[in-house]
Amino acid sequence: MQTTPIETVARQRWLIVGGGMMGLTLAKLLAERGQSVTVAEAAPTFGGLASAWTVGDVTWDRFYHVTLLSDARLRGILRELDLEHEIRWVTSKTGFYTGGKLYSLSSSWEFLRFPPLNLVEKLRLGATILRASKIKNWRPLEHIPVDKWLRRWSGRTTFEKIWLPLLRAKLGDAYVHTSAAFIWAYISRMYRARRSGMKTEMFGYVPGGYARVLDAFTSRLRSMGVELMPSAAVQQISRDEKAGCQARFRDGRTLHFDNVISTLPSPAISESCAQLSPDDHSRLKAISYIGVVCASLVLDKPLASYYVTNITDSWVPMTAVIEMSTIVQANQFGGKSLVYLPKYLPAHDPGLDDPEDVILDRFLAAIERMYPHFSRSSVTASRVARAKFVMAIPTLGYSDNLPPVVTSVPSFYALNSAHITEGTLNVNETIELAERKLHSDVWPDFLRRTQLVG
Repeated sequence: MQTTPIETVARQRWLIVGGGMMGLTLAKLLAERGQSVTVAEAAPTFGGLASAWTVGDVTWDRFYHVTLLSDARLRGILRELDLEHEIRWVTSKTGFYTGGKLYSLSSSWEFLRFPPLNLVEKLRLGATILRASKIKNWRPLEHIPVDKWLRRWSGRTTFEKIWLPLLRAKLGDAYVHTSAAFIWAYISRMYRARRSGMKTEMFGYVPGGYARVLDAFTSRLRSMGVELMPSAAVQQISRDEKAGCQARFRDGRTLHFDNVISTLPSPAISESCAQLSPDDHSRLKAISYIGVVCASLVLDKPLASYYVTNITDSWVPMTAVIEMSTIVQANQFGGKSLVYLPKYLPAHDPGLDDPEDVILDRFLAAIERMYPHFSRSSVTASRVARAKFVMAIPTLGYSDNLPPVVTSVPSFYALNSAHITEGTLNVNETIELAERKLHSDVWPDFLRRTQLVG
């Protein structure tokens, strides 16, 4: 099976359900293997969580994204699209809002001067971050509650002042069921963003944002013969009499494919394929997700000089303040400032459905308190993006209970970001997962079946 040359494999029809970065990457890999590929995306545009939109006169990402120097898989895709050489790398600054005050935490010196923690607490916090960055075998962490692990290494006071507010902001009350692998993955990614020496964070972006990246990616796929179907929601997948799968679309069409890979959120995969085994359904439905409401503000003047401002004060309704214009050149935004205000909530929290004007008023009221110089009159445009299934919560023993990629329905595969077990959700991890799982799970199973048929 492993020695079968790719070029000798019969050409079959594949359907990728979901046109985010996972689905587009899978389509590219399969097309390179000589397969006939169709990508069906329910939305009118491709990209999923990486898709772009327009706020006022600014076209940029719906949700905030940056590229790290260590994002080898993403940079590889950008290289193939002839975009990597255009990445602009910048040094970022980090803010911290606690106790009603805004502090800079962009250097070791500023960390040592950070008033909310005494010297011992700072040393323990630093030791915790260093400890996490050095861990190679993360699997034992999956069986340790994140709060227990952080209390052990940082101490009770540092945990309650720093870690607990951040965990609640990101996970809500679900943090009590979350494993220490979550904080390990987060620290490891951000630690890799720092250069040696001064340990300065370096972030990058492609001019034009993901609107330009996705335009180039979809154009490349079309040139490879991939069929892209926007506004094509798949309602049901089932095994058919032709030894393949049939997909029933919302518009009433039913199409036959030899193989189907669904990249939808796990509960949606369960709903879309009634023929899955009880165990598959159980595992897919057991995955819990965090959702997000994220306001994009276009301002005529900056808020501060920090790319990300972490927030610990419980009265602030946002998880953080992300000022994209501290990284991206002003001409990309017409000389204005682009700010993201995210709030993470459980996938079924009613707050995800709050009216846009309510969300904006709540967030802007907090910004007025946090930044005394801010005036609502400086907001030239605003929009609120929502997503109910953003990140699977890495609960205790998470990887032991993951649903299989090779499902109980022959020729039907389930692969999404919930299968990320060694990192945090980001575009680079998504691409790496698609490449690794196609190579290790999907393609070997496909070769086995085609050989049996032959």
